[in-house]
Amino acid sequence: ITITVDDDGPGVSPEDREQIFRPFYRTDEARDRESGGTGLGLAIVESAMQQHRGWVKADDSPLGGLRLTLWLPLYKRT
Repeated sequence: ITITVDDDGPGVSPEDREQIFRPFYRTDEARDRESGGTGLGLAIVESAMQQHRGWVKADDSPLGGLRLTLWLPLYKRT
């Protein structure tokens, strides 16, 4: 199962993209915007994906912001 989420926000620099899955990490831009948030959301998403043997990755979105791609394996019941 693959899920792709695009946003049209300010995006995330390649340097920050390597860090955004760390707990409590917020980009400099996010801190300057007073947008709230604790920096836990993507860390929780990554942890949940790993617990189910999946993954999540961040890329540039064609909309100008961030694209998150989440992948989970699909198992057959036996």
